[in-house]
Amino acid sequence: MAITVTDPRPIDRAEEILTPKALAFVEELHQRFAGTRDELLAARGRKRQLVADTGKLDFLPDTQDLRDGDWKVAPAPAALQDRRVEMTGPASPAKMAINALNSGAKVWLADLEDASTPTWSNVIDSILNLRDAAQGTLSYTSDEGKEYALRTDAPLAVVVARPRGWHLPEKHLLIDGEPAVGALVDFGLHFFHVAKQLVLNGHGPYYYLPKMESHLEARLWNDIFVFAQDFLGLHQGTVRATVLIETIPAAFEMDEILYELRDHASGLNAGRWDYLFSIIKYFRDAGEEFVLPDRASVAMTAPFMRAYTELLVKTCHKRGAFAMGGMAAVIPNRRHPEVTEAAFAKVRADKTREANDGFDGSWVAHPDLVPICREVFDGVLGERPNQLDKQRPEVSVTADQLLDIASADGQVTEAGLRLNLYVAVAYTAVWLSGNGAVAIHNLMEDAATAEISRSQVWQQIRNKSVLADTGNTVTRELVERILGEETERLRTEFGDEAFRLYYGPASRLIAEICLSEDYTDFLTTPAYELVG
Repeated sequence: MAITVTDPRPIDRAEEILTPKALAFVEELHQRFAGTRDELLAARGRKRQLVADTGKLDFLPDTQDLRDGDWKVAPAPAALQDRRVEMTGPASPAKMAINALNSGAKVWLADLEDASTPTWSNVIDSILNLRDAAQGTLSYTSDEGKEYALRTDAPLAVVVARPRGWHLPEKHLLIDGEPAVGALVDFGLHFFHVAKQLVLNGHGPYYYLPKMESHLEARLWNDIFVFAQDFLGLHQGTVRATVLIETIPAAFEMDEILYELRDHASGLNAGRWDYLFSIIKYFRDAGEEFVLPDRASVAMTAPFMRAYTELLVKTCHKRGAFAMGGMAAVIPNRRHPEVTEAAFAKVRADKTREANDGFDGSWVAHPDLVPICREVFDGVLGERPNQLDKQRPEVSVTADQLLDIASADGQVTEAGLRLNLYVAVAYTAVWLSGNGAVAIHNLMEDAATAEISRSQVWQQIRNKSVLADTGNTVTRELVERILGEETERLRTEFGDEAFRLYYGPASRLIAEICLSEDYTDFLTTPAYELVG
């Protein structure tokens, strides 16, 4: 097997990351594990087709004994005992990484996935920033001369890095002429350069694992962790992983996922936005009863979302694992106090519900929201670092409850369709420019929310949904017209040059995947072909 770097110097100091030994480690990971990844992705498609044919998902009959068993995951290390506030955001540029580490949050989800466009420069810069942060040397000076440095007056956030999902390639690293697996590149470079330093710091190599659809995918990650720890001479169990339950099939395998990772697991996270995307994707052709109302109407209090989150808390705490809450999409706007006040109120309500349900902590996407989340969880936890003792024995969730999509309040409207198309194009344009997270209408949009938007449009065309506010039926012709209007609106808002570079290509891509007879599994896959 031979590894080739198509661009060995995408940023200054890239040679510090793309060392021969680091690349050899990444190559070894691929030699051992890429084939299994390929098999598991193929299995996803087969299972999805079976579900499409039957309209049913259920808990696995073959693992009933495991679900009934009395086992627990390994106890969490000291650095991960208290996770009441987790800041999320990309690890590049350095300014954002420093702000996240300094935010006062207990944990920083350093994101190489949905909040980061995987340009080659972003990938390498992210690893470099995380290595410098572990070494305590990360700093940044803006063009205006403003200096950013790691704080010394309070603890920095504990880093939990999120590599890309299994489906994404890395076209700038070729192995035997084929693009590498993005997840193995992200994990391999990060683990090789940072793991030992993090252990010396009293932390460890901690990861969030995204978009898994089965316990067999968790088993693959566990095998990778075992090999990687042996490779660097670290004790087994040094790696800790939190799995995002953000696909509908994974919701039926929470126990099994924790069991596969039991020596390395530290918890599960309710990845609410990708979860909604997954429901739409999985049941896109299963009939009108699986058509969600407008995205903005789907609250966490919807019965099927309550079933999902309460099952997650119960499962985690039964197994001694942490239950982590999801992202509140609203964000403050320092120029508009009324927007900020409304954002604070919504975040407070969201985090209060999670804390009272038994979650051990939750996510925020903006430093100004850290105090709100901390205050809410402080009020419930007090001096306790977590609430693993809250077992939720009264919770009993059935397959039908997890799939009760029709119980969601709200309607499908033309206003919602229009907003979906606007957001899908606007976000994709920003993604193409190299930024994976952006505020649109005072909501933090990332790849997950854009995926919901474009998937709802495809599903509504497929089901000929009737729009409650206009009475129109969603057709390709209607979508083409509204997309054209929203695209022109974006041209007016952002100008001809930005339109030529980003918004025009984004609109063409959204048109292609929304209007196609065939569903595109991930927006970021064709979008990745358009970035450097």
